[in-house]
Amino acid sequence: MRERYSHIVIGAGALGSAAAYWLSEKAGSSSVLVLERFRTGHTFGASEDHSRIIRHTYHSTDYTRLAPAAYAAWEHVEAETGLRLVHRTGGLDMAVAGSPGAAAVAAARDALRAVGTPFEDLDTDALRARWPQWRFPGEMVGIHQPDGGILDIRHATAAHLALARARGIDVLDETPVHRIDGVGEAYVVHTPRGTFTADHLVLCAGSWTGQLLPDLGVDLPITLSQEQVGYFATPNLREFAMDRFPVWIWHGEDDWYGFPVYGEPAIKLARDMAGRFVTQETRSFEPDPAETEVLRGFVAEHLPAGLGPERLSKTCVYDMPPDREFIADTLPGHPRVAMCVGAGHGGKFAGLLGQILADLVTEGATPHPIEAFRSDRRALTDPDFVPTFHHESARAV
Repeated sequence: MRERYSHIVIGAGALGSAAAYWLSEKAGSSSVLVLERFRTGHTFGASEDHSRIIRHTYHSTDYTRLAPAAYAAWEHVEAETGLRLVHRTGGLDMAVAGSPGAAAVAAARDALRAVGTPFEDLDTDALRARWPQWRFPGEMVGIHQPDGGILDIRHATAAHLALARARGIDVLDETPVHRIDGVGEAYVVHTPRGTFTADHLVLCAGSWTGQLLPDLGVDLPITLSQEQVGYFATPNLREFAMDRFPVWIWHGEDDWYGFPVYGEPAIKLARDMAGRFVTQETRSFEPDPAETEVLRGFVAEHLPAGLGPERLSKTCVYDMPPDREFIADTLPGHPRVAMCVGAGHGGKFAGLLGQILADLVTEGATPHPIEAFRSDRRALTDPDFVPTFHHESARAV
């Protein structure tokens, strides 16, 4: 194991593995080390479980402009590996007519139109006719985008790492970073398995990011929120198969999202931003039975054919800037250190975000539009900025 590298990637989850892969493709980046604090494939971060929603439908053109490139990044890996990572089920966004959630659906409609992405408007009758599994409390508004679907996040992360290893990068798991020192034009990374030096760093440490930034003299406000997903073992599996039931988001005072049957013989759903703020020391890996009952209640009311015994529930942690948008940029004062914070919704963009990070530390810029995700924007620098963690746009899934 060498001690000097051109690039060190800290974190081997969805974002870090993607950054390592794209660095392994770029000229001059053959000397790459990835450091992961746990065993690769662990369940302590945000890159586990079977599925993430992938979609074009967002509240803002900041995301709809990036979405085609995100799909293309996954297609690139699928072509190279022969794995199927994206399963198109169609994506449904809906809300009760006249509710705050209806404004979120309207914003998503506007953002799709602005970039020319096709979609279909649906009223209550059309929603009931196409997906009779739903029970609605009144008149609804909805949009259906046919390319929405499921990203298999486990396989995607493992595929990126496998491809990067095949190109010769080094991966050290069970190697937490204790300290980072800037020494001249280099960065020295201290770990229990030795000290490693690099010209460039890529920080993809998820909810551990805040522990590393002070070493670089940077203080970015990142809040952690513990979230929970539940799988319910419906006895009506065929009704919720991927060819009959889409991924979906229900916009409202609470934002809900869910999946057809995939990975488990069960449907999966969650509330976005349940509001349990934590630290790495206070987070729990044990699901909250009260939240399970909240999820069960939603299924009973709106998807009664999906109701069945709890098969399993899982917790995860969102790492969120105050405006709940990505950070994808170099660090202030450190043009040779790139970082990404996924804000609880980065998994589906991980392939593209890895490419962007690799661009930043090899070319100094990227052709992709990421101005909205700068590390020196007002939400990150103004102490009077009021956090907006909950969005009726349900951007976190």
